[in-house]
Amino acid sequence: MAAKKRKWFSFRTILVILTAILVGYVIYQNWPDILETLGHLQETNVFVLLLLIPEQLFMYFACGQIFFSYLSHQRDVKKFSNQEILRISTELNFVNHAVPAGGIGGLAFLTYRLSPYNVSAGQASFLYLFRYAVTTVINYMQALIAIIVLLAFNLIPDEARWIIPVSLLMNLAVFAFLWFVIFVAIKKSRIEKISSILEKTTNIIIRIVTFGHKKQLIKHEIIEDYFSDIHNSVKIARDNKKYLKKPAIWGFVYSLCEVGTYWIVAISLGRPELLAYIMVGEAIGSVFDGIVPYGLYELGMAGVMIALGVDFPTATIVTVMTRVITLLFTIISGSIPYYKAIKGKNES
Repeated sequence: MAAKKRKWFSFRTILVILTAILVGYVIYQNWPDILETLGHLQETNVFVLLLLIPEQLFMYFACGQIFFSYLSHQRDVKKFSNQEILRISTELNFVNHAVPAGGIGGLAFLTYRLSPYNVSAGQASFLYLFRYAVTTVINYMQALIAIIVLLAFNLIPDEARWIIPVSLLMNLAVFAFLWFVIFVAIKKSRIEKISSILEKTTNIIIRIVTFGHKKQLIKHEIIEDYFSDIHNSVKIARDNKKYLKKPAIWGFVYSLCEVGTYWIVAISLGRPELLAYIMVGEAIGSVFDGIVPYGLYELGMAGVMIALGVDFPTATIVTVMTRVITLLFTIISGSIPYYKAIKGKNES
């Protein structure tokens, strides 16, 4: 019997190569910041910076628990060990940094990664949206507390007070979007209408792009099943609010860790008093997280800190150093688990 020919360029191989190219691109784009960070390392307390290693790993675990503490209540979903939670979260964080496509790349990977555990695409989308909703609410509360503290101690310059309503309105806009999604998902008739509009729009675009050679990109049944899963997930969450308790607590922990990452860097530079500014800046940055390419998150955060009165060099150094250190740590900690996941070695 003739031996089967090996496929040298399978989809998974192409995906690994493409990811490696994207990681190289991200490093290339951040190379000036990497050199700048290396130049500022002598100004930091390295022992304080080393706290980022356990802090980052715990943050990944907390992120995973937002998803998996909810999934633990689903009967058809396979159980996750703590090691699997940390590994999948590390891989997801790697993808979100390596693929400059906002949260789309992360959502696609999470859907692929959770499929062996009997988690549907609709369930994965619901979890992704839920994580974003939880962290947004908590970041909003953190920003409110920080703004109140800064105002109480008169630490915001008069010319910078415009940032207060802007920051609150930006977060309220996110709340409005999340409310709209829930409003649509809560009723099956609305879901069906949206899926029908999406199907028609997508098919019109694909016919234009292919000059009529391809008339349909996604089958109606696939779109309907996807949105039906989201509807069922929202319905289960609404009927069983106790399922959301642990994910919300882990979301709070995760948000604290996000702020803590920047604060550790600030402390290493001898600037622990920047905590309140970081909290406001991180809340604004989180609005962009998941919907814009990697990099604008930190740009927005540094801009908010500067607007609130933090001097330009300090705000820039803290933001750039945190971005570079977490980026490098993400690549080092996540690339090998990601490669194994793509090759299928980690699947149950």
